[in-house]
Amino acid sequence: MLGRLGKRPPPGGGKAKSSPSKRLKAIKKEGKGSGSDSESDERSPVPSILSPRRKTLQRNTREIPDSEAEDDEALNTRSNEPVQTGLEQALLPIKTDKDAIEEYETLRAVGGLELADLQQRLGDRTWTRGKSSIYVDAFNLALETVLDEESHLFDAAETKLFEEWRALPYEAQYLYVRLFLRKTHAWHRIARLGYYGDIADMPGAVSELYRFRDVPEPTAEAQVTPGELEPPEGAVLESCFTFADNSDDHITTLEEASSLLLLDELKAIAKEAKVQGKNKTELLKALRRTSGKQAGLDFVPLTRSDTQESLQSYASGEREESPSKTNRDTHFVRKIMAETGQCIRLSPAPLKLFERVHLVFYRSTEWTEKSLTTIILARIARRNFPEYIVSRSANIFASRSLLLEFEASLRTQLRIDNILEFSGYPTKEGLQVVLDIFEEVLPRFRALLAEEQRKEDSIYFSGEGSYLRRLSPAWVYTRIVHKAAFVLGTGKFKQHAREHEILSELLDQRLFHASRRGAWYQRKALLEEHYMASLNPSDTRTPEENKKHWKRIALKTCEQGLQDNLVHLIYHYDLQKRITKLEKSLKIAKRFQHDFLHATLAKPFERTFEGTRIERAPPPVPRLRRDSSAVTSKGSGADTPPVLTRRGAKTIWLDPLEGQGECSVESMCLSHYRMLGYKGFHAEGGIVRTLFALLFFDVLFCYVPNVFQTAYQTCPLDLHTEGFVEARMSEVNARLAEIGNGEAERIIRDVWATQGERKTCVVGLDWNFELEDLCEIVRCFGGDKLGTLCKVMAEEYAERGGGVPDLFLWKVSDQIKTKANGGAVGEVVFSEVKSENDRLSDTQRLWLHVLMGAGIKVELCHAKAKEVKVLD
Repeated sequence: MLGRLGKRPPPGGGKAKSSPSKRLKAIKKEGKGSGSDSESDERSPVPSILSPRRKTLQRNTREIPDSEAEDDEALNTRSNEPVQTGLEQALLPIKTDKDAIEEYETLRAVGGLELADLQQRLGDRTWTRGKSSIYVDAFNLALETVLDEESHLFDAAETKLFEEWRALPYEAQYLYVRLFLRKTHAWHRIARLGYYGDIADMPGAVSELYRFRDVPEPTAEAQVTPGELEPPEGAVLESCFTFADNSDDHITTLEEASSLLLLDELKAIAKEAKVQGKNKTELLKALRRTSGKQAGLDFVPLTRSDTQESLQSYASGEREESPSKTNRDTHFVRKIMAETGQCIRLSPAPLKLFERVHLVFYRSTEWTEKSLTTIILARIARRNFPEYIVSRSANIFASRSLLLEFEASLRTQLRIDNILEFSGYPTKEGLQVVLDIFEEVLPRFRALLAEEQRKEDSIYFSGEGSYLRRLSPAWVYTRIVHKAAFVLGTGKFKQHAREHEILSELLDQRLFHASRRGAWYQRKALLEEHYMASLNPSDTRTPEENKKHWKRIALKTCEQGLQDNLVHLIYHYDLQKRITKLEKSLKIAKRFQHDFLHATLAKPFERTFEGTRIERAPPPVPRLRRDSSAVTSKGSGADTPPVLTRRGAKTIWLDPLEGQGECSVESMCLSHYRMLGYKGFHAEGGIVRTLFALLFFDVLFCYVPNVFQTAYQTCPLDLHTEGFVEARMSEVNARLAEIGNGEAERIIRDVWATQGERKTCVVGLDWNFELEDLCEIVRCFGGDKLGTLCKVMAEEYAERGGGVPDLFLWKVSDQIKTKANGGAVGEVVFSEVKSENDRLSDTQRLWLHVLMGAGIKVELCHAKAKEVKVLD
């Protein structure tokens, strides 16, 4: 039995050969793979201008990092938390790195890959180096799918642009797609692009993208949307366009040109200009400040007649200068452009059009390079997928105008987010801008809400609208109204009566942002308890009676929140606390008060395990000078173990059960729990996700329109959204009732019998757990606690992905199961392990709150070093 405490078998299906006490994590992070063809490609994140949240994670394309090292660090930080589309989350978590892409293209080359549907869309061409690529295949797959099914969203000019795209040579298409997946608003040096394996004629590919092309004049007038100042510059497709911009025609100012420089190049320019700075930011500011329009005999302006050759000769000093041309700015622009060479940038109008295509294809405003390649790589993966009905709606946007309004609403939302969240503490002027936008948006929000309610009552079937509504402008407007309600209640405005009115309006609708309903109830009850009495004096009630009147209304609001089936479980505890407080304030008789003792949160039990920690001695640091302040007094700290590990770093310990071998702090604590009679895993969220996937298998893959758009998904597209439960309310409640009645073990065994041999790919499901262990675990859980845990996962699968306690433990009790214990035959424990340098994160605290609220035992396990061994 002790063997079950150890590692799970490796994914290959064989048994683990190493010590059984060291439990592996259920899910390991994949290595970083960019699939790039050049070093510069790997350094470039992939923004989506349609996504305000994604946009805020990126540096402004005109902003230069303080140093090249800082730039690398910033990019690495962003890459640690990639933004995934719903489609990426639903597909199999397969390798999408450069090796996987090369394997795909090799299979295409030898004819060993059958992609009938893709080949049919792309002209049945076979792959040869320099003639096809997975990036171009995926890009064209998205385009052709959208045009086949939703061409009504594009006008004649845009359709003509797509025809021009199809006519582009392969190398020009390849270059465009690779730039499309990089910093799409940035200038790129052509000399540093690379891609020589796929582009034999780089100048020819660039020239194709530079070439002017004609499209029909737009017939429709510019669309006006509430809250938007004007469309972004260059977003409107003119009658003549290019796929890419040439730096010779567009870079004319020092600010634009200096943004292209690397740190070393900027230092050289700064030295010539005799300016100083500690980093890029300071150097750029100093250069632009001192340049201005200062005159000098040695500076020559940039003219349209200057060719690339003349710029190069100018940089080398071969060209004679004209003393009559005296503009200092243009001198530095010439120097910079001679250093960088010709640059290329994707033209805004075609770029935004292709981003719109991807918005329609992915049903998401956030997508990356992996979004393009994952869908194709999933098709060739030899894995077993669940059986479900594939359904892709062709009318997710009823008209072109709604699509354009949705885009515009995202830009308006981004303006608000920039004011409230990403520009420091908001000023009163900024908050007033938010309220002005809100007043402009509110009538349109109400009109769209009424229209959506009509669809829900008469058109949508079987929860169809819950996922589609996320791509409605009303979805974005609801978030704007929510943000404005917060602004109304801030100290700068204190319009609590209006805030209460807006919160009531938000709660009256049940279609948008259901996950915020708990917070709306909480805020509404707070206003009613503390502010509404003074804002609404009564002629028939004394001030004290009026206060009690509004407190009774606040009490009713909290009760409505607890009864609202769309309010997520994590809000129940705060609503219950407010009810208890209000009932005490109103002096309600004890027999009429609510009893929430069953939901009272206990503090996690704290336990300490002692062990031996291993430290690696750092290399000796040579002393450059004698510093008396660094000399410690004799004997100070002589008996204190050395502390060499920095805060947050992983520590190494000796395993007390496995021959004193080196292990992690979690494995050391797990061995101590084994000595106390527990069985368990170091799985973090792996065991929770596995239990949820097995217990909700048929609920996950029941028919809901539009959430299964390919045959290669491991979950519905709406699992990571709040619409998952809403679209399957009856199925979810029925399953929770079965779990509460003790049917969990039967459900798991039934799913295992039908899917276990095939190892069906399901999100979060790890088939390396033993069936008997899982069945024993659900028996120890008891129906009520397990049902509560599953409900939290169903409501907030995406939010509950991290922060699960490190260790999952269970112990079978000798006592006969009792109804009071929910039918459990033992106990389960979640244990969060913390060494001396660790502390709880916010996500971990929230999980502890959720687990204790469900009545599940939680422990905070401290690892204490009784001895520290320093190894050379």
